[in-house]
Amino acid sequence: LKRVARLKEAGVDLINIPDGPRASARISSLALSVKLQSETGVDTMLHYTCRDRNLLGMQSDLLGAHILGLRNILLVTGDPPKLGDYPDATAVFDVDSIGLVNMVSSLNKGLDVGGNSIPGQTNFVLGVGVNPGAVNLEEELSRFSWKVKAGAHFAITQPVFDQEILLRFLDQLDKRQLKIPIVAGVWPLRSLRNALFMNNEVPGAKVPSDIMDRMRVADDGNEGIRVGLDIARETVDQIATLVQGIQLAVVGNNVNGTISIIDHIRKANKA
Repeated sequence: LKRVARLKEAGVDLINIPDGPRASARISSLALSVKLQSETGVDTMLHYTCRDRNLLGMQSDLLGAHILGLRNILLVTGDPPKLGDYPDATAVFDVDSIGLVNMVSSLNKGLDVGGNSIPGQTNFVLGVGVNPGAVNLEEELSRFSWKVKAGAHFAITQPVFDQEILLRFLDQLDKRQLKIPIVAGVWPLRSLRNALFMNNEVPGAKVPSDIMDRMRVADDGNEGIRVGLDIARETVDQIATLVQGIQLAVVGNNVNGTISIIDHIRKANKA
């Protein structure tokens, strides 16, 4: 709560609340979103996955989220349980993220999962994930197209380390007339080990060799953090005019580092 209050004061517009990232068992993202909004006044973006709930449970959750005052929602399929803390847990996957966007779009129109009218309607702003560095870019673009057609309002990318990958992806979106706002993810690296993890374990987060070399020269302590923040600021400078927003990760609870990037963005905007 204290870290969120500091980020709000620094000018953050929205706080992301992941829903069991990498299939981990964490506090309810819905509950935390409500608590942050009520106790700090910051707007939140609830991540919501299809992995753990059937259609009935998802509809109940989403209607509940709406009456609790949540409006911004990122709809994702979710990582399979075998990646997480409890690999024997059962996944549901009644629908994937495309089906979930269709479902929430219907709620926004006053229709339930069966197409029946409900009293009133929700008013969610719908976000989706997208991976500019996907191995099969054609499949990623096809799925993204379906998400847009289903009613997505904006998209958030995987962490961007290579401007050229983002440029190629945005060019493809222009050619296909998939024009919804894109928010680019920026991840401040902390060490060579962190860079290797992002490059090898996070789909689409490709770390170029020159950045890897800079992290290799830096040690794993304060110098690694400093160089990682420098790279993050450079990345923002490279991509800020290409996208409609920036999502900054707070890595290792390093709020001061993230605030330094926010200050850099604000100074650049004034200039």
